Amino acid sequence: MTTYKDSGVDKKEGYQTVSKIKKAVSETHNPNVLNGIGSFGAFYQLSGYKNPVLVSGTDGVGTKLRIALDTKIYDTIGIDCFAMCANDILCHGAKPLFFLDYLACGKLDSDVAAEIITGIVNACKETNTALIGGETAEMPGMYTVGDYDVAGFCVGVVERNEIIDGSQIQEGQVIIGLPSSGFHSNGFSLVRKIFPDFYEEFEGKPLYQTLLIPTRLYQNDIFAIREKFPIYGIAHITGGGLIENVPRIIPDGLSAEIEIAKIKIPSVMKELQKRGNIDEKEMFGTFNMGVGMCVIADTANADNILALVENSMLIGSIKKGSEKIRLL
Repeated sequence: MTTYKDSGVDKKEGYQTVSKIKKAVSETHNPNVLNGIGSFGAFYQLSGYKNPVLVSGTDGVGTKLRIALDTKIYDTIGIDCFAMCANDILCHGAKPLFFLDYLACGKLDSDVAAEIITGIVNACKETNTALIGGETAEMPGMYTVGDYDVAGFCVGVVERNEIIDGSQIQEGQVIIGLPSSGFHSNGFSLVRKIFPDFYEEFEGKPLYQTLLIPTRLYQNDIFAIREKFPIYGIAHITGGGLIENVPRIIPDGLSAEIEIAKIKIPSVMKELQKRGNIDEKEMFGTFNMGVGMCVIADTANADNILALVENSMLIGSIKKGSEKIRLL
């Protein structure tokens, strides 16, 4: 008699995955979460807001996964998945409320799945976000055995009168760069082309250890700044680098002038550019180049903001102009 397992889908492995993550996931819950894992939908009640606006975002880890899968290091890519979503909604001043994950594979290994999801749990705990649901899809024939794809969906909230949308950006304000932790989760198709050997030594350790450093979570930084000083715009520097992401928040008639010399570019990115003979514009249009977030603020508050976030950089200012970004 033919079973579902004969086709390559092992339901018991899925049940074991749930069993292994259930306690850790429940530790991210708070009184606003009204049910647990197992329902068809997850319930989350809003409380404590006068005029709340929900802000949502979805993203994945991209081909950074290839490095994690090949080196069998799974505990950081869950952090990447969460951070790519949460950092996006943070650009509008939203605090993440809850998160859902999607994990797809060719053949499910409950230990691997649990390790990936534990990374998401750890990121949720750091930001007081509830992991309230997800989907694990075993799809033989679509993915090869050992391969996984990871994506997520984040919902946050902000008071309507506190939304950050760039509309208050004006000439004379400054651009402060918050440091990245590395490549984050963008540009890895090019990274893997230039660095095909993840095990080669780089700065005294295997290169993969540098490449797999997870995406930095910026929630604490942004809210620490916003508690004391107004922020007029925030850009998450993801795929497309500074060149494509900063213009998304700049109003017409203004230009973000960024001084490249003031950016602390990570050594691994300098090595990539040198080894691949990559043009500077291509680098700044593909990678974050050491700037994970850009914050637009008043000139008078620049020094205090720089003191709040370690290794942050004053990288430019807002000027009048038809080009929304200029690299100087």
